[in-house]
Amino acid sequence: MEKIEHKYLEINGLKHHFAETGSDSSPAVVFLHGFPEIWYSWRHQMVAVAKAGFRAIAPDFRGYGLSEPKPKLEKTTFMDLDADLLALLDALSLSKVYLVGKDFGAFVITIFSLLHKDRVLGFVTMGVPFMLPTLPSYHLLPEGFYISRFQEPGRAEADFGRLDAKTVVKNIYIMFSKTEIPIAHENQEIMDIVEPSTPLPSWFTEEDLAAYGDLYENSGFKTAMQIPYRSLGAEDFGISDPKVDVPALLIMGEKDYLLNFPGIEEYIRGGAAKSLVPNLEIIFMPEGNHFVQEQSPDEVNEIILNFLKSHI
Repeated sequence: MEKIEHKYLEINGLKHHFAETGSDSSPAVVFLHGFPEIWYSWRHQMVAVAKAGFRAIAPDFRGYGLSEPKPKLEKTTFMDLDADLLALLDALSLSKVYLVGKDFGAFVITIFSLLHKDRVLGFVTMGVPFMLPTLPSYHLLPEGFYISRFQEPGRAEADFGRLDAKTVVKNIYIMFSKTEIPIAHENQEIMDIVEPSTPLPSWFTEEDLAAYGDLYENSGFKTAMQIPYRSLGAEDFGISDPKVDVPALLIMGEKDYLLNFPGIEEYIRGGAAKSLVPNLEIIFMPEGNHFVQEQSPDEVNEIILNFLKSHI
């Protein structure tokens, strides 16, 4: 197995952690995690692309895992993540890269691809299509919708604070692996949706859970509530024409709960996504859930490598 190394860089005044494997002289693929993930969620893909002759780089976003948070973390924005990614590429002397993002990592790819088109060779998103961070249509969903709850200052912190970090991650992985959108009852907290006896998904091991638990024990969940949840729809990116023409790929699980968000499936299947990304290819995985890269790593690795090799 290719050895994954852990490194740190001072970026925009904060100590940032990133994992890396592969030759410095190889084309670079930068992996951007979502929530409740971390660099570790790309462990399978990093090794696969490195073996295929690419350089794999997976940062922890600021305030996640081993990367430092902003001193006033409640002011963390998506534009901060865009600036961090740009500074990382500059620090590593990478003029152009491939980007692979999952969940809200896809929002960062969208912003970066629109603001820094000359730095992007192509991109892959999973679980979330190419789109700017926007608020879902809350009026169509019950009060207990998990994003609504996560956006309430202090509520998620109090909910999560009853449990250790490992249990919080376990509960979120279980909820987000289902087809249904997580929605709590009126007098129920989000963590209480999952029965304590519910087993982990078969593809997610106790070792994996321990790795995530340790990393979130270090970082906590405060930045994670700010980015993505409390920043959705809160920023003006100054983008008047949200269209890119680089090679692009969307991998979606047919059983991803996100497809039940109002308007998302129509956006993907109805052609709106392709109108903004004309070179977009869309692949649906019949049994895939929100965590396709961990659930079916061999299949996802093959899809990613086919994309990279087709656009090298």
